[in-house]
Amino acid sequence: MNLAYIPSPGFSTITIGHVTIRMYALMILLGIIAAVAITNKRWKRVGGDFDQVLDIAIVAVPCGIVGARLYHVITTPERFFGPNGNFADIFRIWQGGMGIWGGILLGALGAWAWCRHKHYPMALLADAVAPALLVAQAIGRLGNWFNQELYGAPTTLPWGLKLNPNAKGAIGAYEMCYDGKVCPSDTLFQPTFLYEMIWNLIGAALLVWLGKKFVNKLNAGCLFCCYVMWYTLGRTWIEYLRIDYAHEFLGVRINVWVSLVVFILGIVGFMMVQRFGQPTPLLSDKLFAVTRAEEKQRTEEEQEAARRQRERDNRKKEREQEQAEQQQSDESSDEPDSSASMGADADTDADAQTGADFAAAAGDAVAADASTSADTESATESATEAVAESEGEAASGAAGDAADGR
Repeated sequence: MNLAYIPSPGFSTITIGHVTIRMYALMILLGIIAAVAITNKRWKRVGGDFDQVLDIAIVAVPCGIVGARLYHVITTPERFFGPNGNFADIFRIWQGGMGIWGGILLGALGAWAWCRHKHYPMALLADAVAPALLVAQAIGRLGNWFNQELYGAPTTLPWGLKLNPNAKGAIGAYEMCYDGKVCPSDTLFQPTFLYEMIWNLIGAALLVWLGKKFVNKLNAGCLFCCYVMWYTLGRTWIEYLRIDYAHEFLGVRINVWVSLVVFILGIVGFMMVQRFGQPTPLLSDKLFAVTRAEEKQRTEEEQEAARRQRERDNRKKEREQEQAEQQQSDESSDEPDSSASMGADADTDADAQTGADFAAAAGDAVAADASTSADTESATESATEAVAESEGEAASGAAGDAADGR
């Protein structure tokens, strides 16, 4: 019975509602985020900025994922083609199967194409990303742990890996232990994922130290060559420990041959860069100039965009004002003008007042005529009465005279 061992996780997926998150994919994503963060910090030191790193990542990461998957498909075609293969499995990358060599190759080509387009020194980028790649690969190896895959031969070491066949979705639950034989349930295996994690993290720290120590002695691009040599050197001996199925050539696993060849290419590349390459400070000055030019261009573009926005806002306000005036004019044409109505009312009142005055004057005239007529009639009556009285008195006098005469 083993008293000390490294347990395998009891799960390889996380389900949130109807969404299933694969731990393998999550570890790759975390590795990419860490690589971008580290590269950004190192890139800024030599004159770049985050926007440049982000643009490069947007191009390089998809290229790297495609390249890593293609490498796995090419080196293990029987899983995807032929009578026992399933072509659709090519697209199920969450089930494992990412070849680092293809990822580095296509990712580097994508980054190179973008740097050439934007006039960034590719050698500076390679040095900035070198330790970041090792950290990303170290985090990515945790995905193998969750998947229970790519472990080594049986061991009795106290840090041996113990498989968990009850983990849902873990590849280790469906694979044979080694040589096609079924292992006892308490068998421990070499934790190759852990070995590679430690190796990569040590390499990342070593590259950072070399970059600071020999910044004026190593030409730009040498650190990336050191990354290639360090990783392939470790991958060679770790690959020998693994027992997962792999194609062999002359009794040696294909990945071992690839590691040896790439290691030699790393040595040759280091010598070529050191002899014909350019110093880091010189390329750093160039990157500073490119970055300043891009910042100036962005500032001008932002100012131009702001000016155009202001013009659009002003035109919009003018249109709204014109529409408001037009609407007010339409409403005025539909309803009588209040001032005109007031004027008409005033005229009507004036006319009425004039008519009333005229009627009053006419009434006064009629009353005056009536009064005059009444006065005339009264005077006539008075005169008539006076004449009558005079005639009466005259008659009375005549009668008196006649009596006296009688």
